[in-house]
Amino acid sequence: MVIIISNKEKNGSIYYDKKDKRWRCTYYIYEKDTNSEIRKTKSFLTEQEAKDFFTSIQYQKGNDLFVKNNGILLNQLMRENVEQKLELNLIKPRTYTRTIETIQQIERSPIATKNIMEITSKEIENYLGTLKNYSDSTIKKVKEQFKQAFDIAFNKGYIVRNPMFNIRIPKSVKNKKVVQALEIDEQQKLTSYLMNIPITDVPYKVAYLIEMYLGLRIGEILALQNTDIDLHRNLISVNKTLTLDKDKNVAMGDTTKTYAGLREVPIPTFIRNEIISQMKLAENNKDKQLFLYKNGNYVRPNHVNDKLKSLSQKLGISEMTTHRLRHTYGTRCIEAGILPVVAQRLLGHTDISVTLNTYTSVFNKFKIEELNKVNQYYMNNEIINQNQDLLDETNNIILDDEGEEIER
Repeated sequence: MVIIISNKEKNGSIYYDKKDKRWRCTYYIYEKDTNSEIRKTKSFLTEQEAKDFFTSIQYQKGNDLFVKNNGILLNQLMRENVEQKLELNLIKPRTYTRTIETIQQIERSPIATKNIMEITSKEIENYLGTLKNYSDSTIKKVKEQFKQAFDIAFNKGYIVRNPMFNIRIPKSVKNKKVVQALEIDEQQKLTSYLMNIPITDVPYKVAYLIEMYLGLRIGEILALQNTDIDLHRNLISVNKTLTLDKDKNVAMGDTTKTYAGLREVPIPTFIRNEIISQMKLAENNKDKQLFLYKNGNYVRPNHVNDKLKSLSQKLGISEMTTHRLRHTYGTRCIEAGILPVVAQRLLGHTDISVTLNTYTSVFNKFKIEELNKVNQYYMNNEIINQNQDLLDETNNIILDDEGEEIER
């Protein structure tokens, strides 16, 4: 059986090869050197895979005749868009994987397989409205895929009006998960346990200590090599992270999660020897990788996280995660009086607003202490008397002795 896709242009065909029991897709690509189209063939296990591949080729070529006769399915355009971005190195493999996951979520809805020329603004808003139980971040990612797909369709002339114009997105009703830092006594308990147990009993003890006392992300820690540790200057250079490739396999990234993630972090003296011990174990590892599985593969961050959760139960500490250890470091920095901009650099946040928003509760905890400084200054200079109410920095909210707002 042969499926002719077009009868006018050199577009190609799909057929079943009985001998090899596989589907074949013939297609043409433009060869710049010869100024002509070259015929190619690709094999697939199923007819649908062959059709999907052929469709993507036609979208790449911007074949107007194909579009006119067949239309464009929303999810096909979304997938083609992200594939092109990866091919052009505009996105990293991890971003590609996450985008595909977003598209797969959209594909659970019938709107994904509708012709993009037939989708209305109302249909898009109705679909987005079904996502209220997801996080605001997920809703925004979904909307972004719609926006990019319809922008492409509009720019290519497939549609005359962009239905994404003035689209409203719902606000999530999902309760935001707040990551709590370890309490002081919990941190003491975990630290004491890790400092007094051999690495052979807890293989990732140094990873936990680095996260809790240097604030690195777990992917950054698992990407560390001996050459990233400068014992003379007592610094760890953070310059890459483990990530996932397009097939969801763990791979070494060529940089950190964000450009701000590139940083040097000082090593606390009391865990220096623990780090040195881990470095000695890594001497025979490939690239002197600090942490590897016994088979030489990169360690999956989820594996380290699961081990930490098990340790939580053993020590009787409320559920610990690797992210919670990093959050503990950030919290202790703020509690110790480190300026937000310094904490931002140490944590590798892209923007100071990320630091401020992440540690809002910690900053609020110390608001009363900072306001007391101002209040004391006023009294020392007889600007106000001893009985004057304490006002916050906006000068219109009265705080009680614990720093809570008093309703007027």
